[in-house]
Amino acid sequence: MTSQLTLPRPDDWHLHLRDGAMLQAVLPESARDFARAIIMPNLVPPVVTSADAAAYHARILAALPEGMTFEPLMTLYLTEDTDPDDVAAAHASGLVKAVKLYPAGATTNSASGVRNFDRIRPVLERMADIGLPLCTHGEVTEDHIDIFDREAVFIDRVLDPIRKSTPGLRVVMEHITTRNAVDYVREDSSGQLGATITTHHLILNRNHILAGGIKPHYYCLPVAKREEHRLALRAAATSGDPRYFLGTDSAPHTDPNKLSSCGCAGCFTAPNTMPLLAHVFEEEQALDALAGFACENGPAFYGLPVNRETLTLTKQDSPVRFPEQIVTEDGPVTVFDPGFDIFWKVT
Repeated sequence: MTSQLTLPRPDDWHLHLRDGAMLQAVLPESARDFARAIIMPNLVPPVVTSADAAAYHARILAALPEGMTFEPLMTLYLTEDTDPDDVAAAHASGLVKAVKLYPAGATTNSASGVRNFDRIRPVLERMADIGLPLCTHGEVTEDHIDIFDREAVFIDRVLDPIRKSTPGLRVVMEHITTRNAVDYVREDSSGQLGATITTHHLILNRNHILAGGIKPHYYCLPVAKREEHRLALRAAATSGDPRYFLGTDSAPHTDPNKLSSCGCAGCFTAPNTMPLLAHVFEEEQALDALAGFACENGPAFYGLPVNRETLTLTKQDSPVRFPEQIVTEDGPVTVFDPGFDIFWKVT
């Protein structure tokens, strides 16, 4: 039985660091284990231009504690007014690694997102020309479409038409939650499509959120789906298929914002993602696939080298005790609790 696992230092291909006091508090939780991360641009106001990205990048590095190494990989927030020339210049400078598509109203701070997808066609065509990936929050937002169906409908009505009309566009389907998305990636042969899977979607189904009382710290968007979908995600993550890779979507909110009458969506998994993944991959008898999922597949998609530094996970006999919360100047943030004992820890 494996009791110790040494991997290349992992990367997080979907991370929310927020800004200000929250950034100061949560950045060390990611930088402790992860070498790099794709940084989400949905601030208020959002990171729309190359100048916005440069300023945010500087704030992240300024908040990094002394002695920690961490590379923020910046993204731009796609709007209907995004300038293709600015996007190309940001990519050419090496600062921006992707552009993020939020359908308007899909998730936290997405009000500036896209409503008319025809208006972003010039940006997408330029991105295809220069090889800059598009990261998608894959949900439609029409009120009449059930929240549990919105990912599947997005694939059919938005994503597939975009990809067919923009040959060569590299796309990351972020935080996929359904068998539909798993199958869409698996059936693609273009070499231009990848998908991130979160830690919490490998653990939660919708019963965990609702059965026996509402669990607000399990509420995220896209929302967790039926058990059949969770099992499909587990199979994909542990399959060794290089098109699936880790994006935690670690999304900190203060407890008052999570526990309000209209609570925010997001699970804060940065502090304990790697032990949780070791648990999941061990359950699936696939510990040998963890390095690919967490350390190798993402860099391959983004054309970056695998990290030379290493991270070691050790399994102990007694359960690991993770902190219940981290303290920020804005208020406490609850750390994701899987609801079962974890015996793996980063050592």
